[in-house]
Amino acid sequence: MPQIICENASLGYENRPIVKNLSFSVSAGDYLCIVGENGSGKSTLMKTILNLTPPLAGSIRMEGLSSTEIGYLPQQTQVQRDFPASVQEIVLSGFQGRCGLRPFYTKAEKELARQNMERIGIASFARRCYRDLSGGQQQRVLLARALCATRKCLLLDEPVSGLDPKATVQMYDIISQLHREGITIIMISHDMNAALDQATHILHIGEKLFFGTREEYLHSGIGRSFLTEKEDKSC
Repeated sequence: MPQIICENASLGYENRPIVKNLSFSVSAGDYLCIVGENGSGKSTLMKTILNLTPPLAGSIRMEGLSSTEIGYLPQQTQVQRDFPASVQEIVLSGFQGRCGLRPFYTKAEKELARQNMERIGIASFARRCYRDLSGGQQQRVLLARALCATRKCLLLDEPVSGLDPKATVQMYDIISQLHREGITIIMISHDMNAALDQATHILHIGEKLFFGTREEYLHSGIGRSFLTEKEDKSC
């Protein structure tokens, strides 16, 4: 069953389109990787899904899902990495979209935050200061926070950016486990090996657009050309 349906959307800012005529759908339980060159509109698409930026044309709509039921893990800035709050406080802040005017977290929310910290493997440093953690630990904290916002769908913008190889593997393992538990994953990634290893579907954004299964992408002209280009740049 589709959760997100994009039809002939044009995305951009101040009436300047970055992406035109984009169509795709995401069903419950999918693992969609969004790939493409820098500046092709991948992060703009995520912001549009989250209703932070309206489409310039066309539509992106939800079915049985609202933007407040989507957990979002954005790329971090240096200021965010230095945020002086405890891990527990950061994770609990994932509930703010549900709190409305309520100035406190409920007992049930605190218990779910604890469970999500256990789930992601960060319960042992719940009271530590966030800015004292390693990059990999901070990303896991933000993932636990995103899980407090949703049990349905996670949007991840380069979740392993800046992580060392060990932390990268750990993060991908956690994301894969969440997918196996039934959470829909939508992830922007420059790591094509991970995208092709993990994803059920690929959305390629650029001068040419592609949406389909991982296998279809591997056999498409767009997929073969992009993968060859990536390999040449890495040599």
